[in-house]
Amino acid sequence: MRVSTGIIYETGTRLMLQQQEQLMETQQQLSTGKKIITPSDDPISAAQVLNIAQSASLNDQYSVNRRNANASLAQEENVLKKLTDIIQTVQSNVIYAGNASLTDENRKMIAAELRSHFGTLMSLANTTDEKGQFLFSGYQSNTKPFTQTGLSVEYAGDQGQRLNQVGPARQITISDSGSDIFERIKDGNGVFTTAAVSTNTGTGVIDVGSVITPTSLTGDSYQINFSVSSGITTYDVVNVTTGLPVSTSNPYVDNSTVSFDGMQLSIKGQPANGDTFTVTPSSNQGIFATMKDLITALETPASGQPGGTRLVNQLNTALQNLNNSSEHILTKQASIGAKLQELDALESVGSDQSIQYEQLLTQLQGVDYTQSITELQRQQVYLQAAQQAYIKVAGLSLFNYI
Repeated sequence: MRVSTGIIYETGTRLMLQQQEQLMETQQQLSTGKKIITPSDDPISAAQVLNIAQSASLNDQYSVNRRNANASLAQEENVLKKLTDIIQTVQSNVIYAGNASLTDENRKMIAAELRSHFGTLMSLANTTDEKGQFLFSGYQSNTKPFTQTGLSVEYAGDQGQRLNQVGPARQITISDSGSDIFERIKDGNGVFTTAAVSTNTGTGVIDVGSVITPTSLTGDSYQINFSVSSGITTYDVVNVTTGLPVSTSNPYVDNSTVSFDGMQLSIKGQPANGDTFTVTPSSNQGIFATMKDLITALETPASGQPGGTRLVNQLNTALQNLNNSSEHILTKQASIGAKLQELDALESVGSDQSIQYEQLLTQLQGVDYTQSITELQRQQVYLQAAQQAYIKVAGLSLFNYI
């Protein structure tokens, strides 16, 4: 078989190019630390690498979301802690305001301090985050949630709760609406609320009451009407909702316990003829409304009777509503604490997954440097040999033998 000069050159060139290509591929692997440079190098492993890389990218994004959620919840928790501190201070003021030795001027001074706390509450309710978005406006993050006119406060946000995707199958709420935090607070004992009618002239003071038989509750409104005749005090219980009497001509003594339709309450002091106390189903009493009623009560002259008794009843109501507000806020804080714990647990799982993804990617596309360096040296020797062989063969000519 005759071998032409063209074939010799073509074969030699092809062999050298093949060796150079393999050498360059090994050099790329060493420089990038990856043994799969293009999908054609290992199609099956390349597909697995793509899937794992996408999962790792999503896991990283969930981690970012968890950090953002943690920051939002921590800020809300901080606001609620400050809110709790203010409520506790106001409760102390209410207890002090009940001191019988205080004058109307003394109580006005307390009211002035409460107005300052009212302003602080408004500031907390309109808190913004690091992006300038309002924390308690629901979905309306650019809308100021609470506006104030005198002591009246209106909520301008919505009821939405912003969500953050913190895991493949987990969304977590990172905010609460201002209505839920500051307004949806049950008054009274949470089931019913008691009050003295403002026109009472006696010294009767009613307590918050309690539920003794839940199955007997009707959800109706009631009045306890007092009559005094010949020095004997009696009372009638009337169901205002149905218009029917519950009981009549009940004898009254100081600190009597009144029970009806699953409820129990006590009245101290000496109610006057015609005095009335009401028992109504609990409704929402926002903290701003509680503060407004309290400030108004303290700024209203209450020296002597019946002003003194009226003030005591108002302070008792305010104190109970403040207790309800405090418990409501503490419940929200507990909910946030549970969410923060969940985020910590999810972050721990996410960190473990990130390590697993890195290990899998290393196994699939990581370079064995010892093996690759050995292969590089071998390929360099092969390339040099191919170049030398090409030079020797290309140098052969019949003219050398003439």
